[in-house]
Amino acid sequence: MSLWNLPSLVVVGAGGFFGAISRFLLATWIAQKWGRVFPLGTFFINVSGSFLIGLLMTLFTERYSLDPYWRLLFVVGFLGAYTTFSTFEYETGKLVGDGEWLLALLNIVLSVCLGFIALKTGDIVAKLL
Repeated sequence: MSLWNLPSLVVVGAGGFFGAISRFLLATWIAQKWGRVFPLGTFFINVSGSFLIGLLMTLFTERYSLDPYWRLLFVVGFLGAYTTFSTFEYETGKLVGDGEWLLALLNIVLSVCLGFIALKTGDIVAKLL
């Protein structure tokens, strides 16, 4: 399967459409429920996205023999649009610009460490299925 064919692009685009909408709705809901002092929505999305990437990539590459379009739809498309690393960077920079160095450092350390733990947890869960 060539990655540069129209079906691949449509599948990635469809996944990205739903991933971006999911990110927007979830981040907005979290911000409304718990406030915007700490970028909890982006933090949750990055950690849950890391878990899902670990889970799905292990399932798709080691456990099940699925059509490659499923990986394109869910991992490249949906999770590529769902996770928000660039937003994470912007919000961390904003915290620094606002003089909130401790919150910025907390955001960096927690996002990276818990994101990695979530990735490995997803991998382990997939191997146990």
